Amino acid sequence: MTSATPSPSVGATPDTSHRPVRAGARQWAVLGALTLAVTLLAVDGTVLALAMPALTADLGATSTEVLWIGDAYSFALAGLLISMGTLADRIGRRRLLLIGVAGFGLASLAAAFAPTAGWLIAARVLLGVAGATLMPSTLSIVRNVFTDPAQRTRAIAVWSAGASGGAALGPLVGGVLLEHYWWGSVFVINLPIMLLVLISVALLVPESRNPAAARFDLVSAALSVAAIVPLVWAVKHTAKSGIDVAGLLAAALSVGAALVFVRRQRALRTPLVDVTLFARPAFTGTILVSLITIFAFSGLLFFFSQYLQLVRGHSPLEAGLRELPATLASIAVVVVAVRIIARLGVGRALAAALLVAAAGLGVLAITEGAAGYAGLAAGLILVGLGIGMAFTASTDAILSAVPRERAGAASAISEMSYELGVALGIALLGTLHMALYRAGLPDLSGLNAPRARRSPTRWPPAPRPWPAPASRAPRSWPPPATPSPTGCRSPRSSPRSCWRCPR
Repeated sequence: MTSATPSPSVGATPDTSHRPVRAGARQWAVLGALTLAVTLLAVDGTVLALAMPALTADLGATSTEVLWIGDAYSFALAGLLISMGTLADRIGRRRLLLIGVAGFGLASLAAAFAPTAGWLIAARVLLGVAGATLMPSTLSIVRNVFTDPAQRTRAIAVWSAGASGGAALGPLVGGVLLEHYWWGSVFVINLPIMLLVLISVALLVPESRNPAAARFDLVSAALSVAAIVPLVWAVKHTAKSGIDVAGLLAAALSVGAALVFVRRQRALRTPLVDVTLFARPAFTGTILVSLITIFAFSGLLFFFSQYLQLVRGHSPLEAGLRELPATLASIAVVVVAVRIIARLGVGRALAAALLVAAAGLGVLAITEGAAGYAGLAAGLILVGLGIGMAFTASTDAILSAVPRERAGAASAISEMSYELGVALGIALLGTLHMALYRAGLPDLSGLNAPRARRSPTRWPPAPRPWPAPASRAPRSWPPPATPSPTGCRSPRSSPRSCWRCPR
C-alpha cells in the first residue's frame, strides 16, 4: 500500500529532481471526494442547532446536558487536531482518513438513535474525534496530490469553498430535514455521504506519509489537548456566564500548558509542531488573517440566521435560502482565486479580500432595517467573495510554508485557526451583541414611581364586615297572575312561553 518512492504527481516524498506535474482527471476526482467530506463536517457543525428543541424534548435533556451536546463535538475536534495532523504524517494520510470516515459514519449512526442524552453526548465526542482525523488528512492529501502551484491554489479554493459553504448550508439542510423527519435525520444524512467518501478514498486516493517521521510523542499530544480544550471552554463559558473564577482558572491552565508545550517542542529533534514557523511574520500574519476571517464569518452566520427568523419572521428553511448568496459567492471564488493571487501576491490578495468582506458587512449593517431583500443579498455576496478569497489565500500560504512531508502538521495548524475562529466568533460577538442589546433597552425604572406613593399593603389584610342583607318583602308562591294581551290567566310572565297561549 505504501511506497517509499511514489510517482511525482501523487507521491508523499518530496523529489526535487522532478518538475511539478499537472494533475489529471484522477486527481480532480480525489479532490471531489475530499471536498465532499469536509463539506459534510462543516454542515455537521452548524446543523444541530436547529434540532436542539426537538431532541431536548424527546430525550428529556437537562440544561447542562444540552450544553454538553452542543460543545462536546467542538472540544474533541479542537483538542485533537494537532495530534491527528502529525499522526497522519506518521502512519499515512490515506489510512487515517479511511479510519476517520468509517468512525464518523458509525458515530453518526449512534447519535441518530441515541436513547438518552448521555448516549448522545458520547456519540458527539466520537464524532469530534473522527472529525479531527478528517480535517487535516483531507487538506494534507490535497497538498501532496497537486504539485503544480497554480493547480494547488485552485484545488485549495475548491476545498475552502466546501469548508465555508458547508457551514452556511447547515441551517438550510437542517431546515429541510426537520420539516419532514425527526431530529435524528440530521445524523442519518451522514451515512450515505460517508459511504460514498469511503469508497472514493479507497479507490482513488494514493497513500502518502513522512518517511522520516519519528516516534509519536504522547506527552506533546497530551499537552496540546491541555492547551486547547481549556481555552475553548473558557471562551464559551465566559460568553454564557461572564467572567468568573472558573473561566479564569481554565484560561490560566491553557496558558501554562501552552508554555510547557512550546518549551518541549523546541527541545525535541522532531517536534509535534514546528514552533519556529511562528517566528516568520508572514506565517504568523497568515494564521491571524485566517482566524479573523473565520471569526467574522461564523459570527455572521450565527446571528444573521437568528435575525432572519426572529426579526424578519422567516422559517428556518426560508432563512437558510436567504443565506445562500454568501455560499454561492464563496464558491465563485474558485474561478478567480488563481488569477488574483498570481497578480497581487498573497499579502495584497489577503488585504483586498478583507476589505471586500468588511464592505459587505457594512452593507448588511446599513440595509438591515430597510424593507426588501436586495440590500441584504448584495452584502452577503460581498462577504462571501471576501471570506472565500481570504480563506483560500491564507490556507495556500500556510501549506506552502512547509515541506510536503510535513503537510499534515501544517494542515492541523490551519484547521486550529479555523476552530478557534468559530469559537471566538460566536462567544465574543455574542457577548458584544448582548451588551449592546441591554444598553439599547429603554429605562423602565420610572414605572415603579406610582407604586412608591401608595401606602404599604398590610398582610394579612384586615377583615372587612360582611354587608347586612337588605330587607325584602316575603315572596309568595305561586306568583300572582300577570295579565296577558290575549286574555291568558297563566302565571307565566311571557305569553309566548305558555302552551295555552296562541303561537
